[in-house]
Amino acid sequence: QVQVVESGGGLVQPGGSLRLSCLASGSIVSVDVMNWYRQAPGIPRELVATMASDNTTHYADSVKGRFTISRANAKNTVLLQMNSLKPEDTAVYYCNCKGFDVAFNYRDYWGRGTQVTVSS
Repeated sequence: QVQVVESGGGLVQPGGSLRLSCLASGSIVSVDVMNWYRQAPGIPRELVATMASDNTTHYADSVKGRFTISRANAKNTVLLQMNSLKPEDTAVYYCNCKGFDVAFNYRDYWGRGTQVTVSS
């Protein structure tokens, strides 16, 4: 069993900041990629940021210069620092982890999401 748990969402005013955290734990032996996605009502899920195993990163154009994905000191934990937040950043943010389990199967794991609301 692999668990992916997000935390850190909440309500923030436009221009404010939030930091999301994602921990992948359980029977995952090698993490390849960790991603943050988001989904707003009526809009397809969007890839926001990617952290690869070699520490390369990728961002959606809509968040470049405002969001930063990084590794935390804890194993299999990534952070998403979100600055200069806009109302259009309002969405449920999901963490996605791709990697090998104890049986060496390459699998895709998802968290349940954390709500981010940007509003005055």
